[in-house]
Amino acid sequence: MPDRAPPAIDAQPLPYQDRLLPRTHDDIDLVVIHCTELPDLAMARAYGERVLYDSGTGNSGHYYIDRDGRIVQYVALDRVAHQVSGFNPRSIGIELVNTGRYPHWWDSRHQAMDEPYPDLQIAALIDLLQHLCGTLPALTHIAGHEWLDTREEVASDDPERRVPRKRDPGPLFPWPRVLAAVPLQELRG
Repeated sequence: MPDRAPPAIDAQPLPYQDRLLPRTHDDIDLVVIHCTELPDLAMARAYGERVLYDSGTGNSGHYYIDRDGRIVQYVALDRVAHQVSGFNPRSIGIELVNTGRYPHWWDSRHQAMDEPYPDLQIAALIDLLQHLCGTLPALTHIAGHEWLDTREEVASDDPERRVPRKRDPGPLFPWPRVLAAVPLQELRG
């Protein structure tokens, strides 16, 4: 795919970005699609700024795409973001603002993910993916977070039940539309 002009991207680096491990663009062969499972971009930013590790860093994707198609970059591509266990050094995390199971992530009675992804959001995702495919020579794979992290958690409402730790991007994510638009192969854990 030829190099494309990037879509409009609002760079808003996280305060700890420079503490994340460095990498080269040649290290990146995978993009992972997430949903925030939070109500809005402001709350996603607040969660991303939380320091969770001794390194002074936290969990965040590289890019966030709001429902209106606005793209924000929290972590530079030459840094390893904490976004999918076991795959971080080789992957880019793209988070789509979507409520998911919020605020009852582990409640077995609230596992539906029924918020659709707006057309503007998916169009922006496709534009970003096409740009990344044109600029990152090793990028060949795409995965949903739920495909790579299949661990379970004890349900918050019933200790005898277990729920998926990750369900994103979820059943309403338009995989056929996205896969038809980008030259990436599915990677399942």
